[in-house]
Amino acid sequence: MRIGIRGVSKATIELKEKLSPAHQIIDVKNNQNEELDVLFVMDYTWNNTVEYYANQSIPVVVNAVEQSLEQQILSNQIDQQKTLFGMNLLPTFVDRSLAEMTRLEESDSGAMESIMEDLGWQVKWVESRVGMVTPRVIFMIINEAFFTVQEGTASREDIDTGMKLGTAYPKGPFEWMNEVGIENVYLALEAIYNDTKDGRYKICPLLKKEYLQSLN
Repeated sequence: MRIGIRGVSKATIELKEKLSPAHQIIDVKNNQNEELDVLFVMDYTWNNTVEYYANQSIPVVVNAVEQSLEQQILSNQIDQQKTLFGMNLLPTFVDRSLAEMTRLEESDSGAMESIMEDLGWQVKWVESRVGMVTPRVIFMIINEAFFTVQEGTASREDIDTGMKLGTAYPKGPFEWMNEVGIENVYLALEAIYNDTKDGRYKICPLLKKEYLQSLN
């Protein structure tokens, strides 16, 4: 199976570790103007990616955390009938047995489920919303952890240890953030809050400060 990959991310390393030698990964970044000889493409870039595939007939899986599928289509003004799928492609969320995905057409589900099963994923279809499901939960917890540190209630180390021992999470909030990347966490929370106006996703000032510092 030939799989097209577009974009550079820590998550691409996870994908390569997950796939078997029978799965060939093809870099499609230079193939915009020609038909791609792959079964489908996984696109790890953030925004304005759909127009890249305007002349392609293959399924495309895009990172649908910061933007929903509908938002990506609207921003690129393309035909909604394109076989487009969304997935949580952020680091730490790829090398898993369950793939959290969104779709535009339910009729396209069967073919994509078969492809993903061959790659070692069980598909869980979720509503096409900014942040999907798992990122909303994890990033909200990270945000709350920053509030706890900001208030002086507990240290980062204590919070990480408490979450792992008390809730059996595989990683503490700050450990998880470091692996996902503070930029990914910040931008996703910002997008979720703008979409929902839910106070649970309003970014902690300490998190915002550290994100801005990371840009320097």
